[in-house]
Amino acid sequence: MLLIGTNDLGWLGRSVEETAAGVEAVVDALRPSRILLLALFPRGEKPDDPLRAKIRDVNERLAKIRDVRYLDLGPLFLRTDGTISAELMPDFLHLSDKGYRVWADAVREPLAELLR
Repeated sequence: MLLIGTNDLGWLGRSVEETAAGVEAVVDALRPSRILLLALFPRGEKPDDPLRAKIRDVNERLAKIRDVRYLDLGPLFLRTDGTISAELMPDFLHLSDKGYRVWADAVREPLAELLR
């Protein structure tokens, strides 16, 4: 299971293209392993946070990577109005214990399928 890239966009300030290319390079390095590639999780409390559009663009590129199982769990962390639940991500970036449980529950079956 691979979840990488959010720090490239935020902390390192890399572009969408650089971030997606970096993720793809890691995927290529891991081949021929079976890979569950997770979309970048949303960050920033509100849907209009500048990083949300970049995350969406990166995820669109990641979804096109061939020969991986791609899974977007982002909607699980969002309320119906698009804001991030502070109960799941108290700082709107890092998961709480409850957020990690949501993540674990969501990947349990896809991982089991991949390992069969």
